[in-house]
Amino acid sequence: MSTTEAREPVLQVRNLVKNFPITQGIVFRKNVGSVQAVSGVTFDLFQGETLGIVGESGCGKSTVAKLLMNLERPTKGEILYKGEDITKLSGKALKAVRRNIQMVFQDPYTSLNPRMTVGDIIGEPYEIHPEVAPKGERRKAVEDLLDVVGLNPEYINRYPHQFSGGQRQRIGIARGLALRPEIIVADEPVSALDVSVQAQVINLMEKLQDEFNLSYMFIAHDLSIVRHISDRVGVMYLGKLVEIGGDSQIYEHPTHPYTQALLSAVPVPDPAARDHRDRIILAGDVPSPANPPSGCRFRTRCWKAQERCALEEPLLAVPAVFRGVGSPAEHDSACHFAEE
Repeated sequence: MSTTEAREPVLQVRNLVKNFPITQGIVFRKNVGSVQAVSGVTFDLFQGETLGIVGESGCGKSTVAKLLMNLERPTKGEILYKGEDITKLSGKALKAVRRNIQMVFQDPYTSLNPRMTVGDIIGEPYEIHPEVAPKGERRKAVEDLLDVVGLNPEYINRYPHQFSGGQRQRIGIARGLALRPEIIVADEPVSALDVSVQAQVINLMEKLQDEFNLSYMFIAHDLSIVRHISDRVGVMYLGKLVEIGGDSQIYEHPTHPYTQALLSAVPVPDPAARDHRDRIILAGDVPSPANPPSGCRFRTRCWKAQERCALEEPLLAVPAVFRGVGSPAEHDSACHFAEE
């Protein structure tokens, strides 16, 4: 993990929007609305850093990942890789960019083809980008990748069903590394694994980041895992980024009410500390992304909500109370009444 001072971002996301149409009818399908899965998300990713993205299920985290990979096309907004908007690319230009942005998927049981050997799975990217590893060098390249992720190179001819969940995720990571990318988008890469195995995979990813100077966008719902691996953390709610800052800023000085509620729900092993902690219980359910609230989207569940929250959407910026005073809480938060 590293700081972002005096460095240019390797990836810039600007006002990213993704709406999915809602249709009715079987034969004549009619568009009757849209689901706002991602709404105006903006952030930077710097070389060699890990940006963690957290939030409840359905908040838009995985949709952002798919947009970065061009698996989905945005409704609006820009994704700039080294200054070039990749949302406008296609053909050979998009293929070249995709070599540098790879993905590790959530479920190691469904993301590996059961009909292919480990060697074929990890080596498949070389079929698309033969310039990375000519045919005569591919077996050696795959064996080296297996060794890098902590698997025996002799396993090259085995099939996915012959491996445990943690081993399968290592295979998925090896496949992501095959083309020597600069950025890896990890979509909840350890959520399907046992807790002890999660730690092993996280430690492996940190080791590989140092070894290959990788930039990670790490999506997860487990706040303790995100804190362990991330340099900066972004919190999403109902398609929007509501707070973003350094890991210590988010965990020790959260300013957005939603972030404060999330952190209050993190399990604490010490019974004494648990008994003295203020637990924030949110009222109501998450609103539908097809019909989000006006103004601040969190206002229907927020104990600080006032009339202004319904009329005016808060901007993601440093709250005025902390601006320019050198406070450890000085980071971006989308709340009219943000405070520690």
